[in-house]
Amino acid sequence: MAPIAIGIHGGCGTPARELLGEADWAETKAHLEQSLRAAWAILAAGGKALDAVEAAVVVMEDSPHFNAGHGAALTEAGAHELDASIMEGAGMAAGAICAARAIRNPIRAARAVMEKSDCVLLAGDAADAFARKAGLATVPNSYFTTERRRQALASLKARAARGTIAMASEAERHGTVGAVALDAGGTLAAATSTGGFNNKPVGRVGDSPIIGAGTYARNGVCAVSCTGQGELFIRRVVAYDVAARMHYAGQTLEQATDAQIFDVLTGHQIGAGLVAVDAAGHVRAPFNTLGMCRGWIEADGAIHIATHKDVERRGVAARG
Repeated sequence: MAPIAIGIHGGCGTPARELLGEADWAETKAHLEQSLRAAWAILAAGGKALDAVEAAVVVMEDSPHFNAGHGAALTEAGAHELDASIMEGAGMAAGAICAARAIRNPIRAARAVMEKSDCVLLAGDAADAFARKAGLATVPNSYFTTERRRQALASLKARAARGTIAMASEAERHGTVGAVALDAGGTLAAATSTGGFNNKPVGRVGDSPIIGAGTYARNGVCAVSCTGQGELFIRRVVAYDVAARMHYAGQTLEQATDAQIFDVLTGHQIGAGLVAVDAAGHVRAPFNTLGMCRGWIEADGAIHIATHKDVERRGVAARG
């Protein structure tokens, strides 16, 4: 039986355990598991990797615990601008949106751009208008706001006023969600969605909607979704570089992803993480921060969930 696999991340800006109550952590983990199971159900039924990564990301976009969709970060003006991208490794088709303000599930719009336009990336009002024309759900910008994001924005503005912004934690600054998958036909896919970083300048766009920087998939090699300070991920073309290390230098998935996170990006003294899957269905999710919400199911069906260093095994998902 051909291997299938799904891997997800909920961003490398995970707060310290003591900053959230047990109920919040339990719900966060429940939503990670829900995301994995939604994707696995598609893969186990012989479905496409592209459908699986979209389904996984939609669950996290709908959750208030992640910086994407409902729960996204606020700009310095106190509004939301959302970015997302998706890519399939077979024909290397891709779609993305950035600086959108009204699309309930940005990852759905990214896929629509890929399949229903001649573009790869649409921005701002044009992205929102395209989503409406495509029949996707749109919402008031306030839909995306949560109290946790209001508090993070206030904290960062206060730090900026005191001149201590450099001391802000990854949890105050960043967050992203992403998924990678391998289907039974051997096709790889990746998807990434984010609200960017808290208190970001209006109009700022990070790596998440940039193909090759935050998202990349190539059949026979790997699929990658990244999280961290997007400007450096763009400069280093991180997602593509993982695939290049494997394709041209013969590195394994573990070697390529560890080199990026623990050598290249840690050398820049930034928080970073990613999730990746190779053509054999091996999943890696390295990070260099206090924690990174993540989960994966490989060919054996075992469900793995984590928010910090410790990994929980939550049963086995069936394959039809």
